[in-house]
Amino acid sequence: MESKTATPKEILQNVNTPSYWFIFKGNKMLVREVGHELMVPMISDPKELNIKPTRVHSLGILHGRQCYGIDVSESFSAPVGFSFQGLWFLYDYLDDELFNMAIKAKQVVIWDRTSAFCGRCGAKTKDRERERAKECPHCGFIMFPRISPAIIVLVEKEDKILLARAVRFKENIYSVLAGFVEPGETLEEAVEREVEEEVGIKVKNIEYFGSQPWPFPDSLMIAFVAKYKSGKININKDEIVDAKWFSHDKLPNIPGNISIARKMIDWFIEKQNRNRKINK
Repeated sequence: MESKTATPKEILQNVNTPSYWFIFKGNKMLVREVGHELMVPMISDPKELNIKPTRVHSLGILHGRQCYGIDVSESFSAPVGFSFQGLWFLYDYLDDELFNMAIKAKQVVIWDRTSAFCGRCGAKTKDRERERAKECPHCGFIMFPRISPAIIVLVEKEDKILLARAVRFKENIYSVLAGFVEPGETLEEAVEREVEEEVGIKVKNIEYFGSQPWPFPDSLMIAFVAKYKSGKININKDEIVDAKWFSHDKLPNIPGNISIARKMIDWFIEKQNRNRKINK
């Protein structure tokens, strides 16, 4: 496998057609503004945008075009007709494949930005050949891109689901429960622990639903559905503001389409609608 990261000269000498460039300043990505549309820049060389990158990450091929990720300094200003936007905002403007590539680009760029020095001895790292990793020339420590597993779970109780408003939510949004997996835990154990810690109930019949990369900053959300087993809601006030059981036709404000949490809630709504039609 060829190296995933290289100098701009090494990569650009092989670029002969316009490619997708995912360009990040901090946590925001550069997009081209065309009327009311926002688009990923498609160029042959970042110099077209007055960018002289010191690092370029090859991300793969999408829609028949090469994809690259680069980082720019905080002092860089977006050219005329361009702007920096957060990925949350861009969800409604990019197709799913482009959005997923943007997630990958952000995770790779931020990992590269934050792993320039060895976490064991502090020496400057170098790129490892033939794989996306960094190696310390002093102590030999190898660092791969960090992926932090987190579970997210929809809990059903008869014809209702458990939704909670987390302390971290800025708006009056209710969602399913989620939390990071701890060392030594299975995913199922993490589901059981998080639900009990946050709302005081026990669950059973845990089943896999799906997964979603979540670049805030480097999570992989692994989704499950589970059945209520026992207990009464008793919220952990350090984590949760409120939690209740909701029927599918009387839901509070829920997350937008960007998240797998919304896909899980939509799945529950469709399931309940099917059951009502069957029982009529």
